[in-house]
Amino acid sequence: MPTHGPARAGALDDLLVERVETFVVELPTIRSFEIAGGTVATAGQPSRRVLVKVTAGGIAGWGEATPTPSWTYETTESIVTTIDRYLAPAILGAPAWNLDAVTATFDRVINRGFTIGAPIAKSALDIALHDLIGRAVGVPLGALWGQRRAERIPLGWIISAKTPEAVADSVTEGRALGYTAFKVKIGLAEIEQDIAFVEAVREAAPSAAIWVDANQAYQVDQALQVARRLADLDVTAFEQPLPANQITGLRRLREHSPVPVALDESLRHPSDLATFVRLDAVDVAIAKVQRSGGLALSRRLCALAEDSGVRLMGSGLTDSDLGFAASLHLFSAFGIDTPVDLNGRQFIQSTYTGGRTVEVHNGLAAVPTGPGLGVDVDEAAVRALAVDVLRADAQARIPAQSVR
Repeated sequence: MPTHGPARAGALDDLLVERVETFVVELPTIRSFEIAGGTVATAGQPSRRVLVKVTAGGIAGWGEATPTPSWTYETTESIVTTIDRYLAPAILGAPAWNLDAVTATFDRVINRGFTIGAPIAKSALDIALHDLIGRAVGVPLGALWGQRRAERIPLGWIISAKTPEAVADSVTEGRALGYTAFKVKIGLAEIEQDIAFVEAVREAAPSAAIWVDANQAYQVDQALQVARRLADLDVTAFEQPLPANQITGLRRLREHSPVPVALDESLRHPSDLATFVRLDAVDVAIAKVQRSGGLALSRRLCALAEDSGVRLMGSGLTDSDLGFAASLHLFSAFGIDTPVDLNGRQFIQSTYTGGRTVEVHNGLAAVPTGPGLGVDVDEAAVRALAVDVLRADAQARIPAQSVR
């Protein structure tokens, strides 16, 4: 691992947050993507991401938020207003290095309620602060944490199609690019058709690792029916089959499912995982940076899973390269060696990067070695890509003048 030179004395003490800027950028969409909740991306239509720049001591760090209303409640507009009007003002003048205090501040400003509040908005700032600190001391995040167990992370190719024929075509495309593991989105159709999709993947890739994700699509009886069919197809994990808050149902399912049950949407805060561990209702915990409010809380969740004997898998939110890099550092820190769902490269282009970025070859992503996230942002490109969603929204609500 390359070194990046020592930080000057007192460098971290000088890192007081001076400015927070948000940019909504429109990125090219390569392929369409659907989940049980609805459409995530549409080929030919731009995909929006909220990029955040935090400046402290003359150093800038960058983070990313991925609005996915078909998956959770945070929209592009709500992420921007939450950061600009609530989270950013609360940390101006605060030490950028004190991530524990920042997390506590965020929880006071946007209350957790039943679970973490506005995690995607909080995550963008948390990632940017991690990037800033790493750049200030000249080391990648793994060195900052003293925890880097892997140099490459295997990726899974995402299958989201509406016919078995389209599924087979997608598998062929992924295999041609060197992918040897596949995550299948189900819950988009009737159960028999869902099973037909998984069968098509298994037929096209007889020896591949396959796991499925229902994105909360089923009830307990349906999920058990599906799980028994999936076992015959050598599926390694059944991700989020039930609604996130069906704790009793998930416990019942875990007791009877022949396929390990993995939780994603159910695990927003580390305390959520603690509840499922106490109830013996989880086989696999999905680590997902944006879902859990950033890297600080995600590290706590992963450590709890590790200490509790719960297997870890990794996932993302169709992140562009900033979020992609953040997830790779987290998964490397905890040695997640099973294929992960970091699918941004499959569906969008990160046209705001310049210089160093994430390298992917034959389905393996290299954990960045540059300082901070290890991804360079071309700020001029960001500003050129940026759109004012709040102004556009306000203009759309202005009624047309009546004709006199």
